[in-house]
Amino acid sequence: MPKRTISKIRLFLRNNFRRLETLFFLLKSLLSERHFIYLSCVLVSITTGFAVIILKGFAHNVFRFANYVNSYLKLPFINSILPIVGIVLTVWVVRRVLNNKIEKGSSRILYAVAKKGGIIPRSQMYAQILTSSLTVGLGGSAGLESPITITGAAFGSNFAQKYKLSKKDRILLLACGVAAGIAAAFNAPIAGVLFAIEVVLTDVTITAFIPIMISAATGALVSTIVLNEEVLLTFPKEQSFDYHNIHYYVLLGILAGFVSLYHARTFQRIEEHFARTKMGQYRKALYGAIPLAILIFFFPTLFGEGYESLKVLSGLNPEAIMENTLVESLKDNAWILLLFAGVTMMLKVFATGLTLSCGGNGGNFAPSLFVGSYLGFFVAKLITLTGLDKDLPVGNFTIVGMAGILSGLFHAPLTAIFLIGEITGGYSLMLPLMIVSSISFAVSKQFEVHSMDVKHLADKGEVFTSDKDRNVLNSIDILNVVTTDIPTLLPTQSPDDVIQLLSTTNQSIFAVVDEKKRLVGMIDFNAIRHIAFSPFKIKYSKLEELMSPVGDTVSLEDSVEMIMDKFDATKAEYYPILKDDKFYGLVFKSKILKDYRDKHIEMIIE
Repeated sequence: MPKRTISKIRLFLRNNFRRLETLFFLLKSLLSERHFIYLSCVLVSITTGFAVIILKGFAHNVFRFANYVNSYLKLPFINSILPIVGIVLTVWVVRRVLNNKIEKGSSRILYAVAKKGGIIPRSQMYAQILTSSLTVGLGGSAGLESPITITGAAFGSNFAQKYKLSKKDRILLLACGVAAGIAAAFNAPIAGVLFAIEVVLTDVTITAFIPIMISAATGALVSTIVLNEEVLLTFPKEQSFDYHNIHYYVLLGILAGFVSLYHARTFQRIEEHFARTKMGQYRKALYGAIPLAILIFFFPTLFGEGYESLKVLSGLNPEAIMENTLVESLKDNAWILLLFAGVTMMLKVFATGLTLSCGGNGGNFAPSLFVGSYLGFFVAKLITLTGLDKDLPVGNFTIVGMAGILSGLFHAPLTAIFLIGEITGGYSLMLPLMIVSSISFAVSKQFEVHSMDVKHLADKGEVFTSDKDRNVLNSIDILNVVTTDIPTLLPTQSPDDVIQLLSTTNQSIFAVVDEKKRLVGMIDFNAIRHIAFSPFKIKYSKLEELMSPVGDTVSLEDSVEMIMDKFDATKAEYYPILKDDKFYGLVFKSKILKDYRDKHIEMIIE
């Protein structure tokens, strides 16, 4: 296409985009605040819905292409090569196009809500689509839902920033984008609403609930109209529940809880291993992608999201998951099929860990459904093969198991229950879904207080939790409560310099630091009052006699919650705060309490 034509197209798009912006600013001035929020959540949801269509469509078509080629080769050579290409390309895009700026994992949304007032960088509106389409679309063993939710959150956040909405409305539109993303990805609007409430927002009011519902419905509608049904994760609608199988569902719930713990902790160990590995980004990409390719060669269902194999596993011919494998000739042996499914289930965490830790982009949402489905199949098939119950509905267990792992990993039982209910086209399995999800959640919660995606941030106080007092403390920016204009003295100075400072400043506490700004001691006027008012004592004293030695200190890296815990334990009124082992300022307990009171009042008003 000629450059002149391209320039005309760009000019046309830019001019029309500016006209739309002008129109929206006009609408904002004409509509009430609530009505403009309703309009905004619809626009954010439509945009998010089309992002879902791009990602899902690309991933599905690559999967079909790979299977088409492998049907001739009879072995998954293409399936093994494509993930390596995808991860290396992802690293290249992150380095060259995004300047190493990429927000990975849905936990970044929670961090943005807790620490940045719902502000997400503009680049995340397209960065997730670029990177996750390469990683997962080309076969990386991860999910698209996490990139989808970050993309939706970025659309909502940046729309609110563009039209100068308040912090409260910015966080609301962020949650609307998340709800629309989940709803569009699964054509499950109720699950989208519940995910936004359970995972993103710790507190929700009726006024916030309505825009989230509108967003989820809009996202699901866009997905229904545009996306082909075979791209979505759907199951037959003939499922039925037999109460005689309740004890087996209880067993599945318990196992799902422990498998969730295994998946979470193994994934974290893989992440930590790669974080400690000192090598270039491309070498690290190959270091993880090559073992991943080997795993996919032997277990082809680990390729990509893996949703196609879940449909097969819950159907009438589950042995089809062994096609194009080295053991295809044994697929009619039920015990071999059981072993193949069990090993695949246990290896999924390694495939996902390798994909995401070596430079790929994706999430654990799809892997949790994958593991849950294989666990449900394994449990039900094992029971039927051992003769304990030959009429057990294996397909039902395959479906219900997904809710168990999703609930155990993400600590979102309501999302798990209604998501599986919606994608199965009905609620005939509602009771077993509730049993398995709640038991799995209880088992997982017993051993891990926080879900796997936010554990590392929750431990540092960087995300909101169900503890409201802790949320208020963690919403306080440490920089806002630090007093940095503290006068300093050198150890070589005299007591007269202290008196001079007292007469020329409003401060009564001084820091004594050396030439490298390292803290040597503190001088508190209240402690030296008897010396300061005696000219004789001042004249014959030394600076070191006036200062108290360095006691407890805190770091600028500490959370406000950690600092308050330290205040409560020691009954101190202030602490010196250090940055890179150098004196930075003082943090006063009274200042934190004042900020806490103001934040608490602000949250009540909102």
